[in-house]
Amino acid sequence: MVNLHEEVRKNKLKSNIILATFVLFSLFLFAIATILIDPHVLSSSRTNSDIQTFILIYSGFIVLLISYLFFFLLKGDKMILKTTGAIPVTKEQYPYLYHTVEALSLAAGMNTSPKCYIIKDSALNAYATGFKPEKSYIVVTTGLLNRLNRQELEGVIAHEMSHIKNQDIKLMLYLAGLIGVFTLIANFSFYMLLTPGRSEDSQKLKLIFLGLFIIFSIIAPFFAILFKLGISRQREYLADSTGALLTRYPEGLASALEKIKNDPDPLVDKANRATAHLFISTPFRKKKFSFFSNLFSTHPPIDERIKRLRSHEF
Repeated sequence: MVNLHEEVRKNKLKSNIILATFVLFSLFLFAIATILIDPHVLSSSRTNSDIQTFILIYSGFIVLLISYLFFFLLKGDKMILKTTGAIPVTKEQYPYLYHTVEALSLAAGMNTSPKCYIIKDSALNAYATGFKPEKSYIVVTTGLLNRLNRQELEGVIAHEMSHIKNQDIKLMLYLAGLIGVFTLIANFSFYMLLTPGRSEDSQKLKLIFLGLFIIFSIIAPFFAILFKLGISRQREYLADSTGALLTRYPEGLASALEKIKNDPDPLVDKANRATAHLFISTPFRKKKFSFFSNLFSTHPPIDERIKRLRSHEF
């Protein structure tokens, strides 16, 4: 038997280690990019118009990156809701959904209940998003509402409430924002590679941008995705455990996961690779087992999640 409180503590520690590793790796990549900018080349900026233009454009781009990151952190949740086709619902439309969210918000010690959204889709799935608990959203599919019983729905809502309580929603927005920054740097570097210029200094600058392009279009995204997957898997285990603590009934979520596992059409039509990690279960059709598909899955094996829930003790 596994003690739930101990598992929550271990999962938090593992997630923090993964996140710290990701941050250190990001700093390492930026250090490499800085080294690529030859200090001897930059020292001639006072007399070389090409270098002056580079510094001006690069400084402007840094401002653009910072603006983008702040915008994404503030508006990213709304972008996610729109992308997945989620629509707001009222208490009159779905009273039991609202009552369940409100009750579990109180159990989680939250001052404000998340807003309720639905996705009109027959698949059994759900997710939570938002920048902070006071501004958060719980999204469920109509298929989930129609096919789960009361205790199973409570288990799923408790799982999503745990993502909010444990600050997972902010963490995933931060990671998505950082990956977006990598993409912008790669695109900017590729654009600068295409600009004309035949002088010796221009050729040196092109080599610098080539290095930036390689780092931020190939190396950085690959490792960022691996870190993202690692954090997502640990967070799913943690949300399962915390959700079971909220309801005091792990079997509710375990039974819900069994139904989700056996869903004949699990595809959420408007889900994509960028939002897949948010859902309680992979929102795509089942594929035959392969080493690589399992390696890059955003979710831990659902059978393992069910096994852990049914081995819990309080």
